[in-house]
Amino acid sequence: MTDRFSDVKKVVLAYSGGLDTSVMLRWLKDKYGCEVVCYTANVGQAEELDGLEAKALASGATAAVIEDVTEEFVRDFVFPAVQANAVYEGTYLMGTSLARPLIGRRMAEVALEHGADAVVHGATGKGNDQIRFELASYSVNPHIRVIAPWRFWEFKGRTDLIAYAKEKGIPVISTVEKPFSIDRNIMHVSFEGGILENPWNEPPEDTYLLTTPVMKTPDEPEEVTITFEKGIPVAVNDEELGPKELLTKLNKLGGKHGVGRVDLVENRYVGIKSRGVYETPGATLLHIGHRAIESLAMDREVMLMRDSLVPRYASLIYRGYWYSPECELMRKIVRETQESVNGVAKLRLYKGNATLIGRKSPNSLYSYSFATFEKDTVYDQRDAEGFIRINALRLRLRALKDGGLD
Repeated sequence: MTDRFSDVKKVVLAYSGGLDTSVMLRWLKDKYGCEVVCYTANVGQAEELDGLEAKALASGATAAVIEDVTEEFVRDFVFPAVQANAVYEGTYLMGTSLARPLIGRRMAEVALEHGADAVVHGATGKGNDQIRFELASYSVNPHIRVIAPWRFWEFKGRTDLIAYAKEKGIPVISTVEKPFSIDRNIMHVSFEGGILENPWNEPPEDTYLLTTPVMKTPDEPEEVTITFEKGIPVAVNDEELGPKELLTKLNKLGGKHGVGRVDLVENRYVGIKSRGVYETPGATLLHIGHRAIESLAMDREVMLMRDSLVPRYASLIYRGYWYSPECELMRKIVRETQESVNGVAKLRLYKGNATLIGRKSPNSLYSYSFATFEKDTVYDQRDAEGFIRINALRLRLRALKDGGLD
């Protein structure tokens, strides 16, 4: 069978420096003899970027583009997801799902800038990332070609890659004993593979990077306040911060107290169930705080309508449709619902928990005079009888009909 990519002269590789893409760089050059431009989006990987450019060039890359898009990632992807309370399957805050569209879009843009024939990614044919990368790339350049080696190369798994890396002298940190797939950005760290592929196995304690083990967290609780304007966090403990700084600070506070660990089996878009372990300390605090301000300042029916759309919106994000018309429409709707979501949420952090202990808003719809259980002069409780009887009318009519009493 003719290799349909045999004519490529230059490609842009989404390069992390991890096992898969380190092997991929060498494999692309050996198989196609093409130039490889390594593209790395800095979305908050921290020390993982140290020496990455030198490693890429030493491994044969024509060029290495490392671009800091952390601020954009938090401002334009993480915060809009917080505004919408977007959580996949009730648990996953989607740190990877939110980063991939940005990376996929930039891959295609860098390919255009460098005159490349194709983009290359290290996602497997079983997972979600292949879809996220490619949908985003096609949204920028509908004619871009995509090479996804995991779909057709000779390697069958990460054990094969480790052996290949050893044979070719490619420096990697993965081992056969601990072949975790790790994805890190400023929002979260995710772990998959290895011992974690058995859902019964507890994650080893040394798996975690951002959160302190609960047994080692401080014995004294700590309070934190988060200020929101139109559903967007703008300050922590009354200190105004930009998006990147704000999330970084909350990550440290939450991580210190062991907040934000999640262990779940999720449903991938392709239909496979997958076990993932996640750390999302800062975003966990944001979701709790944001919900608290909404409870005060958002109209009941508006909230109900927005909430009815959230599972669909979260699914769109998870499946890679960030740049789709329906996803863009959802963000516009969410922004409209957030005009009054202004205020401060107060949380107590202690032993892996973030407990809401207070909230206030200048747009609060909460009225003490109406809500109090003490004597009031604004609500006639006798009105409730007629209200209930009218709302019960259809139920009473059904009962009469079913009982043959009408």
